[in-house]
Amino acid sequence: MSDVLHPHIKLPDGSIEKQTTTLNLGPTHPATHGVFQNILELDGERIVSAEPTVGYIHRAFEKLAERRPLYQITPLTDRLNYCSSPINNMGWHLTCEKLLDVKTPKRVDYLRIIIMELARIADHLICNSIVGVDTGAYTGFLYVMQYRELIYEIYEEVCGSRLTTNIGRIGGFERNFTNTAFEKLEKFLKEYPKVLQEFENLFTRNRIFMERTIACGPISAERALNYGFTGPNLRAAGVDYDVRVHSPYSSYEDFQFEIPVGTTGDCYDRYLVRNQEMWQSLSILEQAYKKVQEFKGAEAEVYHADAPEYYLPEKQDVYTKMEALIWHFKIIMGETEIPKGEVYHSVEGANGELGFYLISDGGRTPYRLHFRRPCFIYYQAYPEIVKGAMLSDAIVTLSSLNLIAGEMDA
Repeated sequence: MSDVLHPHIKLPDGSIEKQTTTLNLGPTHPATHGVFQNILELDGERIVSAEPTVGYIHRAFEKLAERRPLYQITPLTDRLNYCSSPINNMGWHLTCEKLLDVKTPKRVDYLRIIIMELARIADHLICNSIVGVDTGAYTGFLYVMQYRELIYEIYEEVCGSRLTTNIGRIGGFERNFTNTAFEKLEKFLKEYPKVLQEFENLFTRNRIFMERTIACGPISAERALNYGFTGPNLRAAGVDYDVRVHSPYSSYEDFQFEIPVGTTGDCYDRYLVRNQEMWQSLSILEQAYKKVQEFKGAEAEVYHADAPEYYLPEKQDVYTKMEALIWHFKIIMGETEIPKGEVYHSVEGANGELGFYLISDGGRTPYRLHFRRPCFIYYQAYPEIVKGAMLSDAIVTLSSLNLIAGEMDA
């Protein structure tokens, strides 16, 4: 049996040379959770080295975006981390507003926070439930997935889309939130905490789950910082960096919440941090919904900034007013020139700091554009994290890092 697990050959001098095995982990589901590859060198089932490969999607988001007006770039951001695409949309809109010097009303900020925190929960529940599936426990996935569906119904009520949402506009939203959207939000806030508690009861102290995740794929705070980690994977290593706190945007400074942190940076800590972040997001959602309800009369109808050069006018005005028709045409056809400038804006994406670096030369499209995709940065650390681990640990580690293929080759 040992000869099978550890193949070897006898050299002419009589000594033994151990042979290793090369294994292609990916680029297919379910092992890699997306279209990316790891070429593993195995000594039996022990990982000697790993060589990650990206580029199978061939999307070229950044170059596509450099040939499009600002509005037409929003759907491209959906395809980055498609598990929480509304955060990508909001991050892009905030970047544009920074360049265009557009100031959004408080109610718009709070509505955006509702959408972004729903997206964060949707992303985290997918990640943690799939970690459960990859360790052999399917039930938790079934418990929480119906609530991702409810979140998608809220998106659909707000913008008409579900997975790749293209939600919102530069300056706000395309329409006000309906009563149905708020009713669905109330239903989510009422029911999901109980389900999340049941989910934690299934996993957090489960002996099998703990043995599969504790000390699996750890990374120290120092190494995580050196690699450029952000988000839950950095916080799991013990660093309390959160863009919402350190560089507040969209009025996050008006909210009270904690930053969960771990200690070892292993798969178990990453699971715990994401679970706690869902509780914090629920708290933020409740605060934001309460703040939105405080707006009365005309203020309760505000859902966009006063920025006619960049915000599409009301459709009824387009049909009846020449000025609105002109602005509609100029914005849709990308004939509105944007000011010269160089800006960077980041948001706390579900997987970490999602940043947009935009350079404008005063034309109608960006001169240069770069997306800071957190998953692309995590993936560079993967060979170091799994070296010396078992093959089965490689799958769980990939899963707990929550690597999304759409962010790999932008």
